[in-house]
Amino acid sequence: MMTKLFRRCLAGALTGAVLTAAAAQPAAAGKISIGHTIWVGYGPLYLAKELGFFKENGVDVDFQVVDDSALAMAAQAAGKLDGTATTLDEILKYRSDSFCFKAVALFDESHGGDGMVSLKEINSLADLKGKTVALNEGSTSQFWFSYLLKKQGIPLKDVEVLNMSADAAAAAFIAGQVPVAVTWEPNLTLVKTKNVGKVLTDSAATPGVIVDVLEISCSVLKDRPADVKGFVAGLQKAVDYIKTNPDKAYEIMAKGVGGYLKEPKDFADAASGVKFYDKAMTIDYLGTPDKPGKVTEVIALGNEIWTDLGKIKKPIEYKDVIDASFTQ
Repeated sequence: MMTKLFRRCLAGALTGAVLTAAAAQPAAAGKISIGHTIWVGYGPLYLAKELGFFKENGVDVDFQVVDDSALAMAAQAAGKLDGTATTLDEILKYRSDSFCFKAVALFDESHGGDGMVSLKEINSLADLKGKTVALNEGSTSQFWFSYLLKKQGIPLKDVEVLNMSADAAAAAFIAGQVPVAVTWEPNLTLVKTKNVGKVLTDSAATPGVIVDVLEISCSVLKDRPADVKGFVAGLQKAVDYIKTNPDKAYEIMAKGVGGYLKEPKDFADAASGVKFYDKAMTIDYLGTPDKPGKVTEVIALGNEIWTDLGKIKKPIEYKDVIDASFTQ
């Protein structure tokens, strides 16, 4: 199986050791620095850069690939990055009075890229009661799994969670060591290919729940709003380009993102499991402070799930983590 970096693996608290690991430096006026892991949804960053969409909107960019989103968030908290590309549910755990940031744009939503694999005799979520489920605790995988259980009224205590990475969970399932695993592509396809089980459900059944966002530090939003506006405009133009020139877009994005997605075919395959958000979709999802969109449902879910799991202590509100004005 290909070695890859994951956007959803969380390292835990923002420690001093993590802060010193970040190589990026604060961006000056006219430049935006963003940290991200290797993920298909972040391809538009490199597409907009390569095609000059950021530059034509008056902003230079610097992207830093990091091992996991916790490292990027730590670097941002230390003032070494302006923002981070990660999932909406993840940012809820980091927002505090001392670490202020807000999501200003959307990248994509998982639409079949995440899923749960199980033995063939398991036919529903209700059948998971008493079963061992391998997943990455503290990650989006756990958030999504907890969400699925809540929808069915199944207490988390009714299943036994075995903590391991998404790759390890898939490998354990394929080896017959666990009956259920929460993972993502290409592991879902691998399970189908090996015919060792089935995909019980995937994120196509939960639209708008696993969403990647661009969040920016509040100090940058306040002091350099023109840079942020230009960045968001360039990003949205890149998404429009994907619609009309997918093959060329995949080629450029594969080269930029690199890693396990460095080949255009691999990138295109991965892209089939996500939906890129254009401007209209972003406006609809984020809404406004007076009339917020679906994002409020995920924020509410995040508050409930992460509080239950001991990951957040103070409820997060729309106004704490969302600034839709740069898209509007």
